[in-house]
Amino acid sequence: MSLTTQLEKYQTQVEAALDRWLPGSEIEPRHLHEAMRYAVLGEGKRIRPVLVYASGEAFGVESAALDACASAVEMIHAYSLVHDDLPAMDDDDLRRGRPTLHRKYDEATAILAGDALQALAFHVLAHDSAISVDAEQRIRMIDTLAIDSGSVGMAGGQAIDLASVGKSLDLTALENMHMHKTGALIRASVELGALCSQGIDQNQLAKVSQYANCIGLAFQVQDDILDIESDTETLGKPQGSDIARNKPTYPNLLGLQGAKETAGKLHAEAIDCLKDFDEKADTLRMIADYIVQRNK
Repeated sequence: MSLTTQLEKYQTQVEAALDRWLPGSEIEPRHLHEAMRYAVLGEGKRIRPVLVYASGEAFGVESAALDACASAVEMIHAYSLVHDDLPAMDDDDLRRGRPTLHRKYDEATAILAGDALQALAFHVLAHDSAISVDAEQRIRMIDTLAIDSGSVGMAGGQAIDLASVGKSLDLTALENMHMHKTGALIRASVELGALCSQGIDQNQLAKVSQYANCIGLAFQVQDDILDIESDTETLGKPQGSDIARNKPTYPNLLGLQGAKETAGKLHAEAIDCLKDFDEKADTLRMIADYIVQRNK
């Protein structure tokens, strides 16, 4: 099956799961629930949910048992984007080709929608009956998402990012920022898919976790490249926004060609992490290819 077909399959699957878990816009408070659905549903690459499904597939997990994890990571990702777009942070007007949530509604609604999505993500992990692992492993899954989305994960990365605007970072500091801001939730996605498997091999878990670290950094490097080479219509968000805010980027440190070479090295390392896996990990391999080849 081609990656395009797999992506469409998993994107459709997680959209349906998200629609089931998100409160309907007819349920009070209607305004908040409508905003939550606006933030999550519709346009989006769904890379993190796709990684959940692909990782679970590599470990032989039935896809229906992965819906909760896929939904939870996308809710966390959506909440982070809503808050990241706020005037106090990046102050963006466009997200996924549409007005950002605080522009569509208002700032207070955007803050509350993000708060509610974060809480709902953990409710989903705690209650979904299709997850077939024991209670101890389910707690480990909840803990994984909590750590990777919190102060030592994604939120911490966002704090480092905000504190770094206008400052000169070396390569190590830049990688540390993105390993937290972008990489942590990507790593959580891959680990959650694997943790849906009973009796998981810890060595294999470590390998896919390292794979996730590599593609997480590669994803950010490619984002930095596209911020220079792409356009607003293709990206669905303002092109050149990182340059305009004087944010530290890989092309700034390494040059455009150096950034492309770094993305290539990270891709090769990610593929190497999967060398002991059979063909069930082919979707993970194709995703690594996609991340460094995408144009948006």
